[in-house]
Amino acid sequence: MDKNRTTSKVQELTFEMKVKDVMKRNIATVNPTMSVGSLRDILQKKRISGVPVVNDDKLVGIISIEDFIKCIEQRDINALIEDKMTTKLVTLFADESLVYAVLKFEEYGFGRFPVISRKDKKLVGIITKSDILRGVLNKLETVYHDEEERRYRASHIFNDIVADDVFLKFQYYVEGKNFDKAGEAATGLKKTLYRLGLSPEIVRRASISTYEAEINIVAYTEGGKITAYLEPHQIRIVFTDKGPGIPDVEKAMISGFSTAPGWVRELGFGAGMGLPNIKKFTDEMTLTSSIEKGTHLETIIKLSDYRNGE
Repeated sequence: MDKNRTTSKVQELTFEMKVKDVMKRNIATVNPTMSVGSLRDILQKKRISGVPVVNDDKLVGIISIEDFIKCIEQRDINALIEDKMTTKLVTLFADESLVYAVLKFEEYGFGRFPVISRKDKKLVGIITKSDILRGVLNKLETVYHDEEERRYRASHIFNDIVADDVFLKFQYYVEGKNFDKAGEAATGLKKTLYRLGLSPEIVRRASISTYEAEINIVAYTEGGKITAYLEPHQIRIVFTDKGPGIPDVEKAMISGFSTAPGWVRELGFGAGMGLPNIKKFTDEMTLTSSIEKGTHLETIIKLSDYRNGE
């Protein structure tokens, strides 16, 4: 088994869970026309280090304890919050995968991110690193029992079948540009493989690589199809789409390289890690693409090293 491809349950959950699953919803906010001095009681009582600034339910800024302290030092405590707040905001969408929140914490080094709704851009929560850790741990507790029950199931599901050639086929249709349904195929495949008694490690690798490919289909194409074949010694997953094709496949395999349009990046996708992650979590990967005709991606995850589960 290649340890570089080994995933953990935590990694799997960060792909599966959404920001809204772990964020704080009941949050303190301030109005931009309030004085900086009014922050004292809010920061002390809530024991927080920053407060979102909201006007008519729309997020307009963030003011931190550092801003508050600076005003005290400058004897400018009566200044308006709108004059001292930070307006260059980096936000997360409530329906984004938790893995993108983790990447943004790593990229920016912030202590918190405001969370807004994708539909109307209104503030709906706040997320911190602690929220992510707490949320994932809570989720681990709820899924641990189910996973333990699956471990005893027979992993050799083809042993009692007499045939010259046998496989199970699972097919999923992916709607392009519909991020509300993005990830549904990967989640469906994950549940199916678990119910068939495959090892948790196999399921994690299959679900993560499928999720990344599915997001690419949603973000870049008009739609496509995912077909998974469970065979005696491997899982073969084929992804086809009706997209514009990939101009330079070699460049597309470089971590961080992305041709995502602005609107896709605004949705929180297009970080340029999709294809590299797919390659990382599979044993074999074949990618062909034709301009104006679409892309054909085939991945293989071998079962031989995981017969007994984790």
